[in-house]
Parts: sequence; C-alpha cells; structure tokens
Amino acid sequence: MTSTLRPVVRDITLTDPVVVDPTASHLVGPTDSPLLTETIGQNLARTVAAFPDNDALLDLYGDIHLTYQEFHRKVLRLASGLHNAGYRKGDRIGIWSPNRWEWMVLQFATAEIGAILVCINPTYRTRELTYVMNQAGIKALFSAGRFKDSNYRAMVGTVEHTFDRPYQETVFFGSERWQELSNHAILDLNAVRETLDPQDPINIQYTSGTTGMAKGATLTHHNVLNNVFMIGERLNYTDADRVVIPVPFFHCFGMVIGILAAVTHGAASIIPGPAFTAESALEAAHHGQATCLLGVPTMFMAELQLLGRLEEKGKKLDLSRLRTGVMAGTTCPTKTMREIIDILGIGEIGICYGMTETSPVSHQTMPDDPVVKRVETVGRVGPHLEVKIVDADGDTVPRDVQGELLVRGYSVMQGYWDMPEKTAEAIDAEGWMHSGDLATMDADGYVQITGRIKDMVIRGGENIYPREIEEFLYEHPDIADVQVIGVPDEKYGEELMAWVIMNGSAEPLTVEAVKDFCDGKLARFKIPRYVHVTDAFPMTLSGKVRKVEMREKAIGILGLFTKSANS
Repeated sequence: MTSTLRPVVRDITLTDPVVVDPTASHLVGPTDSPLLTETIGQNLARTVAAFPDNDALLDLYGDIHLTYQEFHRKVLRLASGLHNAGYRKGDRIGIWSPNRWEWMVLQFATAEIGAILVCINPTYRTRELTYVMNQAGIKALFSAGRFKDSNYRAMVGTVEHTFDRPYQETVFFGSERWQELSNHAILDLNAVRETLDPQDPINIQYTSGTTGMAKGATLTHHNVLNNVFMIGERLNYTDADRVVIPVPFFHCFGMVIGILAAVTHGAASIIPGPAFTAESALEAAHHGQATCLLGVPTMFMAELQLLGRLEEKGKKLDLSRLRTGVMAGTTCPTKTMREIIDILGIGEIGICYGMTETSPVSHQTMPDDPVVKRVETVGRVGPHLEVKIVDADGDTVPRDVQGELLVRGYSVMQGYWDMPEKTAEAIDAEGWMHSGDLATMDADGYVQITGRIKDMVIRGGENIYPREIEEFLYEHPDIADVQVIGVPDEKYGEELMAWVIMNGSAEPLTVEAVKDFCDGKLARFKIPRYVHVTDAFPMTLSGKVRKVEMREKAIGILGLFTKSANS
C-alpha cells in the first residue's frame, strides 16, 4: 500500500540487517536511510502542512472530531497558554488521566515548548503519585477529575501539601484553569522553538517498579520520533490509515507506537474510550472505518471471544478495512497470532518488541515475512539499531542458543531520571541496554523471546523457562490463557504452578488432566505440580501480567505458610 503524498523528509528503503558474523547472535539494522533530525513540533507542523484536512483525532467517547489543522490549532493554543503561564524548556509537566482527547493535545503542546511530559499511571494512588511528583520534580500536574473508582481530585487534595517544589499547580481537565490555558491566543513561539534540540529530553515514562520504586526512563524527541517513524514505515502506514488505540496513553504503546506513529504519517488516531473494553475497541474499528488495531495479547483474546459471541447472536461488525495492527506489550501466544490473522482478518499485523528504555521498539516483524516468522518470533532488529544475545559472562552466543538480549543505538534512553546508579546498571559502558529478556536468534536473524531472566524457575538444579511450558499448554483446546510461575518447595526449592483461564464453558482443568496432557511430551520436571483455575490474571494497566503478585497470591492459595509452620 503506497501513497503519493507522505509527510516524510525522504523515501525510506528498509533493507535487510547487516550480518556481523553469520554464526553469532549479533546483527546491525540497516543504516542506508538517515535518521530524522527534527523535534516533535517540527514533525507535526510538516504533517499539518501536508494533510490539513485529514482526520487527526477522533475521541468516540468524548465525541470530539478534529482535522490536523484543527488539532494543530488546539496544540498551539495550549502551548501558548503554558508559555504565558511561565512554563519553559525542561520543566516537568505531569499527566494523570485515562485516555481522552486532551491527553493527546497536551502531549504535543508540551513538546512544542520543550517541557518534559511525565506520564503517571492512572491507577496510581496517593503514595505512588507523591513519589512520582517529587522524584521527577513536577511543576504542574494535569489530571482528570475522576474515573471509575479513582477520584483524582480528592487524592490530589489529600497529598498536595507533600509535593516538593517546583510544584506550582494542578489543572483538572474541563476546569476554568484548563479553559484559560487551552484557549489562549496563539503566540509567536519561534524564539522558543529555536532553543529546542532533537536530543532534548521530552518524556519521562515510569517503569512498573516491580523490583522496587519505579524508575523514570527519560526519552528524547530523537528517541521516540525516529522509533515511531520506522514502525509506521514497516506497517506501510499512509495518510489513509485510521488507527484504533485502546492501549493506555501513559505507556509507550499508546502515546508513542499509537499516537505518534500515526501523526508522523498523517493517519488518524481513534480513541475508543478512556479504558479498554473489547466492545468499545471493535465498535471503534467498525464506526471509525479503521485500517489498524493495536493491542496486547489479552486485548486481542477478549476481542476474539466477543466476536464469537456476536456471531452466535447473528450480529456482525464491519471490520473489512482492517489490514494491519500491532501486537506488543508482552509475549503473544502463537495460537492467538494465528487467530488474529485468520478470524479478525488482520493479515498484515506485526509483532513489535522492545522496552520503555528503547523508546520502545527494537524488533518488528514485516508484513511480507513468512507467516511462521510472524507468529513465532518478534522479527528482526530495526534500522539504526544493533542487537546481540549474550551468555552470563557477556560473550555473544551462537545462533539458536539462548541468552540475554542487548540493544544499543539511537533509541536507547538518556537514562533513568535522577538515578545515575540505576542507569549504569541498565546501560553498560559500551552503550548496550540490558533487557533482562531471554532470547534466541535463528539463522535468518529472527529473534524469539523465550522468557525473563527473573522468571526462570530452578527446580532441583534444573533451569526451567516458563515460556516454553506456556506455549505448550496453549495447545490444549480448553485453555484460553495460561501463565506458569515458580512457587516455594521444601524438597526441590521451587515447583511449577500453572494459572489457567478456561476457554468458554469448558470444565475447570485438574492437576491430573494437565499431567495427562503433558505426559510424554514434556520432561517430567517441566510438568506443573499445581494448577489454579482463575477468571483473570493480575495485570498492569499496560497489559503485562504481574507474576510477582501471582507468586505472592500462590503462597496463600496453596497454603504454603501453613505447611511451613507445621513442618
């Protein structure tokens, strides 16, 4: 799919990665096309000039429909209001809200004046909010009033007195102060723009903090703009595309892969609602005539199940325009990828893999990749990036040998905000970002993620990687989703436990049934000793399964405290 008019500086030729050593798990992405050298504001202005009347933003929940020209005007008004209020380059401006059209306007308005947008997870409560406000030194907080059980206004009122300087104000969307800032007369901001550099930090993304307090990955215009432009090119985006974004904006998936990739190509961003539901996402694809649908595996699973129920009732949605999409956020079951292609009909869907610290995507599958590569791998390294897989000693492993995945290049973050020691732990002296993910690279350079180093279970001296067992259990016809964790065991140190979500009306699986299914196909030490049937896994808002929380709950479910006390 091509377009005669595209908001790009040059045509991009995406060639094969450069092979460093055909026997080693080490590749360099193609570098024949130069990187973009502009700020987010400059890129948006170029898109607006090319496609002023294209749809830029559709918020179906907020009933807002803006062309690029209209959207740009709102961005410039808010940027002018912020500048007039004294906010300057480098100031941290926080946003604490579910998805809504104002989020997208603030994202570009802060970039326009060089302020750093700090994304705050909308499920945070007062303790976490206070930590981020003070750790980042946030000067202004923009917030929703409330959503579901989150009364943001009340929580801010409770802890506002604990916010350190330079905190100045909280602005609630829809308030008089919001109206004052967002409807300001457009100022001449050229003098401000001249002070901006693509290498300036523009966004702080806080990690989930599962191993301690959250760390703020600090990203630049150059980091995110080039990353999403390359993603869009690999998805064959044009100005005719319409992208449904049900993933949260506070995360890189929503605001970078979703919004920014669309804007760099003149495509439309469609917001189905403040938070994900399968109904709102599919309705948005139907009514918005979407060509692209984003999601994490659990979202696509929910959409597939809903489609099945709708078909049983004789109701049909028009998803015929869907051609592409992005699956990211966490590892996708092979079975789910095949169903997305076959049932949803998203024939060009791509897997994107990376981490917040790499802005975020380092690997991506291509629409013309063989189907087996698109469903069983995360693709190959992206342009202008370098990747290698290493063993525990830091030596590059041969092809098809498991090790830790390392990435370096333009997309690696500046560092964790005000955490030089944590930064040094993640990025080594040679610039390699250590992912903590286990992976293999095949002869063609395609990478398969095989697990997390910290997820590895050691049972009686045997190293077990849950991902392998999960992929096998997905083949069971009664299993919709499964996660495997390690739980304490007196004899072996750790034992395996499978958390299972059943498929439809299937009867709950027993331990014996799982053992029978695995018998003769998995080594005995890989067969789960415990099975827990549940309706849902504990998840982060960005769609990642919280295995740490699962382990904590498993101790109670299995009565391991009691066993330990009675031993």
